[in-house]
Amino acid sequence: MTTAYLQTLHLEREPFSTSPDPAFFYKSPEHISVLNRLEIAIRLKRGLSLILGDVGTGKTTLSRSLIQLFDQEDNEFVFHMILDPSFKTETQFLAHLTKLFGITPFFRSTIDYRDAIEKYLYKKTVDEKKTVVLLIDEAQKLQVEHLEVLRTLLNYETNEQKMLQLIIFGQLELLPRIQPMRNFIDRISVKARLNPLDEYQISQMIEYRLRTAGYDSPEPLFAAEAIKKIYEYTRGYPRAIAKICHNALELVLMQDRANVTAEIIDRVIEQDEVL
Repeated sequence: MTTAYLQTLHLEREPFSTSPDPAFFYKSPEHISVLNRLEIAIRLKRGLSLILGDVGTGKTTLSRSLIQLFDQEDNEFVFHMILDPSFKTETQFLAHLTKLFGITPFFRSTIDYRDAIEKYLYKKTVDEKKTVVLLIDEAQKLQVEHLEVLRTLLNYETNEQKMLQLIIFGQLELLPRIQPMRNFIDRISVKARLNPLDEYQISQMIEYRLRTAGYDSPEPLFAAEAIKKIYEYTRGYPRAIAKICHNALELVLMQDRANVTAEIIDRVIEQDEVL
């Protein structure tokens, strides 16, 4: 959005970007619960956590918000993140992990890679007293052999703790792939599914994003009937909500309207369905 665009709407920032900015992440009671559980699992060094949800339910932004919780504790926690685990082979996956962890020597076999990772984890967790956390987004792209690599890494532990804290975020299609892997399933300490928002939560999400972006008018920018239509069309998926709200604000400006009405949402939906 241009500066003039924002000023006309009494905003300081773009409120409905689909980028995973934790500042604009509306935390529903469900999201807060999952965040709290993940924070506890990391601090207690429980090992493996699995968060599942459909496309657009906020998994990526949730992962960024989780990292943000530990921002002031850099000396104690080391976070690594894989955004796209589309690896073709086990060796390629292990090579990426060693690079991610800052392990630089060249290795000739998968055993070499595994040994190097184990030594890295031991050095960080035992010698340096740090907690190493690996977050994997889009985990439905992981192949079974990659999941086996992760299972092996979870075996690295001292008498007191797991040396790697692994948080996996994936779509629901990941579940049938891991269900036959009993040795993997048994290691999950936190398992949760993110669901779409209800109509009230959508209104709260829209209000939260607008206020975070600087909107301070006492008059609501989105009419109640507009929110109802947003709920019916998006079925409560945050990414879809952000998209339709952004397009609605554009239409409000073009038509010189005071707020987003049900009619505006109908127009946005019509345009969206044509494309």
